[in-house]
Amino acid sequence: MIQDSPSSWKRRRLTTIDPMELESAQAKLAAAKQEFGRDIRVFETLLASPKTNGISSNEEPDDFYDFTAEDYYRVLATKKADNFLKTRKIREAEDAARRSRITKAVIRVRFPDNNTLEATFHPSETMQSLVDLLKKVVARPELPFYIYTTPPKKQVKDMSLDFYSAGFAPGAIVYFSYDLPNGDNGAAGPFLREEVMALKGLEVMAEQAEPVQPASEPVGSSPSAVQEKRPADKKKVKPKWLKM
Repeated sequence: MIQDSPSSWKRRRLTTIDPMELESAQAKLAAAKQEFGRDIRVFETLLASPKTNGISSNEEPDDFYDFTAEDYYRVLATKKADNFLKTRKIREAEDAARRSRITKAVIRVRFPDNNTLEATFHPSETMQSLVDLLKKVVARPELPFYIYTTPPKKQVKDMSLDFYSAGFAPGAIVYFSYDLPNGDNGAAGPFLREEVMALKGLEVMAEQAEPVQPASEPVGSSPSAVQEKRPADKKKVKPKWLKM
């Protein structure tokens, strides 16, 4: 099980953030956005339980991502239900409507050292824009690398495909791996540049420092106004004994 919200962040939310520290964090995030041309953040992906089977932590074996028969029939049943009795024009209209509602694609790239890079793209941008960003942020851009999705494990090869068509919008998780022979020391990390790693946790700090607007009392609901309310609108009726 993978958790994207480290407990250290949760503990930090309960503490008071130094204004100077907050200003420094905001400046670093702004500088990163200007350098890379988009919003990025870095955080740690924690594994709920350590590996005990002796397999290297750099990458899961291929059979880990095998598609089971149960997975296949579940996906097949879902597709049949979605497309049942739908004409081509109806499907195209529905797809166009869904596409118009999606305005961004949030892509998370997980590295073998349990660090995750998150970046925001437009759904019409291509996979090549993600690869171009990775070349700017990885520690060793001269080494060949590839990205893949799971399950099943599938390498992303068509860089001309846009995020929406690839099924990566409004968000997706991909995995990073160096394309090196087994035993090459380059695959051991570090994977992200030192300046990029310095961004870890900064966005969370900025989000937690945003002021929360107190709930305002509705107009005319003050205690005095409530006390002044009397059943004056009730129709006055003369008692029977007075009718003579």
